[in-house]
Amino acid sequence: MKPQYVLPFERPIVQLEEQLATLEAQPGPTPTTLESIRNMRVEIAKMKREVFENLDAWQTVQVARHQDRPQARDYIELVCDEFIELHGDRAFGDDRAINVGFAKLDDCKVLLIGQHKGRNLQERNECLYGCAHPEGYRKALQKMELAAKFNLPIVCLIDTPGAYPGIGAEERGQAYTIAVNLREMSMLPVPIICIVIGEGGSGGALGLGIGDYVGILQFAYYSVISPEGCAGILWKSVKFADQAAKALKFTGRDLLQFGIVDEVIQEPLGAAHRDHRAMAITLKQTILRNIKSLENLPREELLERRYQKFRRIGEFEELIVVDEPAANAVTSTT
Repeated sequence: MKPQYVLPFERPIVQLEEQLATLEAQPGPTPTTLESIRNMRVEIAKMKREVFENLDAWQTVQVARHQDRPQARDYIELVCDEFIELHGDRAFGDDRAINVGFAKLDDCKVLLIGQHKGRNLQERNECLYGCAHPEGYRKALQKMELAAKFNLPIVCLIDTPGAYPGIGAEERGQAYTIAVNLREMSMLPVPIICIVIGEGGSGGALGLGIGDYVGILQFAYYSVISPEGCAGILWKSVKFADQAAKALKFTGRDLLQFGIVDEVIQEPLGAAHRDHRAMAITLKQTILRNIKSLENLPREELLERRYQKFRRIGEFEELIVVDEPAANAVTSTT
């Protein structure tokens, strides 16, 4: 799948792909042409591997935000055999930034929650680029509690730059609603699978991120703040967003090392925006594998493991350096 929008570091790949398309379009190819096509395909695969295996943190952010990257509704269409959407929070409205519904993946029935940014201008205005209001988080929690009554696993697909920061959202209890989600998700007695599929920004992502399994796609990121926000605070300019991205250490590799995520899910060669279907297959396999590993755990063990998982985040060891001459001096005077 050729991306409609090309990132700067993808241009050499796209140029080769265009040359390949020209060769393949020639009628009656000669043996020499066929050999050139084979060599070019090998070269393109090699270039994709070299480029995408060596992305820095800021380039990873660009891929996570790619306009052609599959979003929650794309995965719903590709992964789910059935999906029945549920609407509204019974208090204020239906937040389109968060899609919730009962889904069927092969023989497995789940409640699926996905944050959606929107594909076109109309969708983006409805979804506010994936920035949910309090009613979105209330809707998600109400449906999660319903799933728990029916003993259904919960799957959360996270993709948001952050919760909506507007006055109306704050007046309706944005921070409080997210905090309630954190508390209640920690106590739901069913398996919860959380996967960051694009951007995992701040509390907006964490409001759906308390689970027994937390995964992240290879070119997604999960952070307390966006690189631009961090650069604005530290350097007073978004021009330093690339430096902020590096300092935040929010890529999958870093998060796995810190114990914040359980797995980095590999994307197809050239990233998910080049092959939606292959990424959807991998995502579905990951979801089903983890549900199977969690579904037979006793309720008490499931909740205790989830609690300990998040208690361990942020642990560090403190190294006390002792000045040897000073220590000897103290020892000699005692």
